[in-house]
Formats: sequence, structure tokens, C-alpha cells
Amino acid sequence: MAAMRVDRRSALALGGGVLAVGALTAGGIAVRSPYAPPPQLPAGSWDPGPAAGTYDLGGHRVELGGPGVPRNRRFRVLRAGTPVWWARAGVIGAGRGTLEWTDVTGHFSDRRRLDRIWTDARCESAEALGTDTLRLTGRFGVRPGEGPDWQLTLGSRGDVLEVDLEVPDADLVLLRSDLAVDEGVHGLGAQATGFDLRGRDVVLVTREQGVGRGKQPVTVLAEKTQGAGGSPTTTYAPMPTLVTAGLRGLDWSQDRVAEVDLRDRLEVSVWDRRLTARWRTAPTPRELVRAPHDTVPGWTGTGAILGLQGGSAEVRRKLAALDGAAISGVWLQDWVGQRSTGFGSRLWWTWELDRRLYPDWDQLVDELGQRGIRVLTYINPFVVDAGEKPGGVRRDLYHEALQRGFLVGHPDGGPYILDQDGFGAAMVDLTNPAAYAWFGEVIAAMPRTGGWMADFGESLPFDAVLHDGDPRELHNRWPLLWEQLNASVRGADEFVFHRSAWRGSRAAHWAGDQLTSWDAYDGMASALLGMLAGGVSGLPLMHADAGGYTSLPQRVVRARRDAELLLRWSEWCVWSPVLRTHESNRPAENAQVWDQPAAPAFAQQTRVFRELAGYRAEVVADDLPAIRHCWVEVPGSAAAGRDDQYFFGPSFLVAPVLQPGAGGREVSLPPGRWVLVWTGEEYPGDRVVRVRSLIGQPPVFHRVEDAGAAAISRRIRAL
Repeated sequence: MAAMRVDRRSALALGGGVLAVGALTAGGIAVRSPYAPPPQLPAGSWDPGPAAGTYDLGGHRVELGGPGVPRNRRFRVLRAGTPVWWARAGVIGAGRGTLEWTDVTGHFSDRRRLDRIWTDARCESAEALGTDTLRLTGRFGVRPGEGPDWQLTLGSRGDVLEVDLEVPDADLVLLRSDLAVDEGVHGLGAQATGFDLRGRDVVLVTREQGVGRGKQPVTVLAEKTQGAGGSPTTTYAPMPTLVTAGLRGLDWSQDRVAEVDLRDRLEVSVWDRRLTARWRTAPTPRELVRAPHDTVPGWTGTGAILGLQGGSAEVRRKLAALDGAAISGVWLQDWVGQRSTGFGSRLWWTWELDRRLYPDWDQLVDELGQRGIRVLTYINPFVVDAGEKPGGVRRDLYHEALQRGFLVGHPDGGPYILDQDGFGAAMVDLTNPAAYAWFGEVIAAMPRTGGWMADFGESLPFDAVLHDGDPRELHNRWPLLWEQLNASVRGADEFVFHRSAWRGSRAAHWAGDQLTSWDAYDGMASALLGMLAGGVSGLPLMHADAGGYTSLPQRVVRARRDAELLLRWSEWCVWSPVLRTHESNRPAENAQVWDQPAAPAFAQQTRVFRELAGYRAEVVADDLPAIRHCWVEVPGSAAAGRDDQYFFGPSFLVAPVLQPGAGGREVSLPPGRWVLVWTGEEYPGDRVVRVRSLIGQPPVFHRVEDAGAAAISRRIRAL
């Protein structure tokens, strides 16, 4: 068997180094993170040379200033007199070198080695190609023959400036832009950190998000023992798109790994010889962040989707404890059977129904259907050797795929086996058309009535052997291939949701595997941050595991949810596209929604969720993010500077309670007059107010003049 690699969930067993690393942390001894940003590249320069001048192309004007022109006007592109792209120093750059990857515990960290870097560029010619395209050519370096030649083509297409930079002799190319003093930068995927990314260096590679992500001592422990700590910018769902507070947007088409350095300016480096990008402008943030997406079945908005497991009897027992709750679906991830690992309860990835756990599956599904409850299941892009599975399997998908050459290969030969905490798994090669079709048939054959979770997608090794293509090109695109495969067999009324994402994604997503904790590093508050960033990056339909997923039992790093955390998490998920719960990786150690005293409170929350069904349907049909940072709805207000509150659609301002034991919180109200949903009390806007908050009633407001929201609020108060 080929070499094995372990993933995040394996790492979370953490193991014997707990006390030792905890002592190191307590003693102030730092463990260097492999995600530490590299040194900044030289600032460089721009010399317009003989091409100096002004060029009109379509709706844009290009200014290539010559001697005597102020530095901030040496390179500028304007639309309707407003700068879209400008730089005082280097505008473009290139380099030669390598990007070396360490793949430990399912986390990818990189080491950038640049043998040569050129950030001084001289323009030798400017050629108009029609009325809307300008081609600039030149060379890098300040002396003749010092650096390679480059070609930069600019095209005006309405409010979009198309950019195409080619450097045939480079391994890396980059674009740069200055930023205004107060111009925040947002997006780049589901970044679970501050909404304004200025000061960050973000590597865009889809990967496990990390354990702790800066929360101590769990991060240093996970890093020291398993290389799994992550950083504030590691994410399952990066996206090569950003927007700025200056109402500019930048996205690019290359799938290879990119680095976005925002420590001094806006700098996008792509490990490719070509970078094709688009600068976009819009009059408002709303117009800048629109993103098309697939439809979401209406039934998902009428009640909670409960994550349940344990077999038929347990599903019935848990549902009985939630009498009176609005439930639209049950998500039975263990339909394939359970296995125990050091991390907690895991699944048998054999992709066939486990009749030992669900002996009366058909009867259970019929019972639930009569109550209007759909059944959702689970799948990921792996297959496993099921030789040790109790009861065996009727169809051995692993050996079938192995014999037919359908698995991702290892460079040493054989399939690439990835350790999943005590069991090995191999990925189906989605670049193989026959394997793609074969696994599509496997997915289509899953028993379900409502859809499924399409997990993983971010694990393709950079040294994998594929049927077709370069893994360096396909690593980031793999989540999209996985998404497209699932979409190809999804029924029109089925809900399929993903964890990983990349450019072109159209599916619904959830915010990943957070700790069962409150914090903004890797807990509840981080889920909200990731959803806000994802929303302006092309992922408009995001939700969270209500209650979190990752529970850690070790004394030094313990993360367990109590009823308060579970209910506070679910109460703001009510004001989102989907209310879906998860039992966590250690169900017996964490509060559950069917437990007392949580069950009555959660049932009440589901009824509030149901009252929002009509409004929710309108929100999720829009191509704006369902959960919107206040900057999207009320730019320029004091509320737009807050990352701990959001708009659910255009009408409701939601301020989640993100601290334990808090009986309320401060809310920054935008200008106007606002009504507190739970009481009908009016508040003057454009100020910070302190609002009392009972469990189940996070501060939620609507504008006085919003008649539709007022009607919904009256119905909620009558529940």
C-alpha cells in the first residue's frame, strides 16, 4: 500500500502531547506556525518609457504618466473619472522559483522559494487593438536584458476592465494596486477572521481550516503534535475574488495557488505564467457582490433539518422529545454505519445502507414522510476497504474502483491512501470520465428523500497522479469538480450542501467544522465571520452547523458545548438560509437539541424559523448574500464597521449573542427608526443601544417603515 496521509479529524485525536505542549504554551514558548507569511516582495517601479501618454478605450481611460508626473499618476486606469486601478510603485511583477508543499494531517502549508524576482517594469510600446483594447509590452529590470519580457493587455467591457498579463519565462506573475487610506478589503472566500483583510497575507488554497486557528493552547497543541493548528486565513472555501470599500472588485481566472498580500498594498501573485483578471466597479456594494447560484428547495426553509444518528430507534426517540417543533428534514449521516476512532464517532464510507443500524429503513422513511419530514444522507469523494466492517458489504466499491483504475494515484505507484484516524481511504479520480460517471451512479443510488451533505473536496495532494491533468492546476478546482458531480445527479427538490468551494461554485455551503466553543478563532463567532466573507466572495447561500462540530475532551484544551451555547448558536441560525443541527463528533459529551432543558426552547426557535419561510424564500432566490455584512446594506454607517451583526436579507438586522452568560448586548443601529422584533419597541437609529436578550431572542430589528417585516414580527410575537 502507498504512503498514508492523515486529515484534520485524525489530528484532532491530539494524543499524548497535551500536557507537554500545554506547559510550553503556559511558559510562553512559541511554536512557529508553518502558515507564517513570507517576507514582502520589493516595492518595484513602473517606467512608462516611450509609451507615456493617455489612452481612451471604451469606458476606461489609461494614464501612463511620464517624467514630471506625480508618482501616484504614473499608472492609472479610470472609469468615469474615478480611479479603478493605480499604483505609485510597481504595477506588475514576475518571478522564478518553486512553491513547496507540506501536507500534514490534512493541512497544506507552503514554502515559497523565489530564485529571481522582478518588480521593476519598463513599458516599451502601447498598441490600440480596436477602440476598447490596449496592448502594452515591455521588459522587467532597470537595465537592458536584466529581466524577461512581458505583455499586458487591457480591455474595456462596460464597467469591467479586463487584464491579461503574460510572462512566458516566469513561474509566478503578480498584479499590484494601491489602496486608499480607509479602503477595506473583503472576501477571498469563507475567511473566518475580520471582515477587513488589510494587514493580512492570504494564501488561496483549499484545505482543512485548522484546529484552533490561533486559539491557545489548542492551536499550538494541534500544530506541535499533528501540524493541524491552522491560521486565521486557512479555509475550506477560498475564492479568487475580493471587493473593497472603494467599490472596486477584483477576480481572476487561474486555478493555481495564489497569494494575496494586503500588508502594504493590494498584491495578487499567482503561480502561473499568465494572470487574467477583471477589475469591476459598481455604484453600491449590493451591485458589486451579486453572484448567481442554484436554487434551494423551498421545504428547507419551513423547519429545522436535524442531524440525528444512532439507528432507527434512536431517531424515533430523539424526534419524540421534540414534539411541537417545526422539522422539515432529518440528516442521517450514519446511514452507512458507524465506527469508533480516537477522534470520536466516524462513518463507514462504503456508500451502502447499514441494515444492522437501520433494519427498518423503508418503514422509518415512510413514517417520516407522512409527517412531512425529508431524509437526507451523507457522502464524500472517498472509498474505503470495508473488509473489517461488521456484517460485510454487498458491493465492495473500493476494490471495484481499484481494479478499474478509478482512484487517484500515488507517485510511488498504487492508489493514494489517506489515513482517516485508523482507517485508510482513497479518492475517486474525478478527472477520469469513466470514474466520474461510475461515482455519479453510486451517489444517485443513495437512499434518501431530501438530499445529502457532500463533504470534503479539499484533499487532493499536490503530488497526486491523475488520469488527466496536473494536480497543481486541479487542487483548487477539485471542490468544483466534486460539486458538479453531485449537481449532475441531484433531484430538483433535493438539498445538497458542500464544505469546500472554488471559483464557479453555485451550490449551498456550510461554514465548516467549528469547535464547540464561543470564540472568534474557531468557534461560533468564527462561523459568522466566515459566512459574512463568503457572502461577498460568490458564496451567497451559507449556513452553519448549529452548535458546532469539533469537541475536544482533553483537559487542557477542552471544548464541549452546553445548552446555552447550543441554543445561542441555533437562535441566530434561525435568521439564516438553513437551520441545521449537528450532534458533534462526540455526541454523548455535548448538549443536544432533544435534551432537557434545551428541547422546548429549540422547538420554539424552529417555529420562529417557520414564520420566516415566505421571506426566506425571497432572500435565497436573490443573488445577493442571504447573510449580509452591514457594509452591504448600510455602507458609510457606523454599523458597517461591525463584524458581529448582520442583515438577513434586506429587512432584518440580527445581532447574535456571542458571549456566555450575557443577558444582552450592544447593537449599532443604522440611521432611521428601528423596531425590536420580540417586543415591538421602537429605537432611534444612528447610535449604539443596549438590548436585553433572552435565550431564543437575539436582538433582531427591522425598519419602522418596512410593512412586510412588521407583519412577520407580529406573527412571531403571537407564537
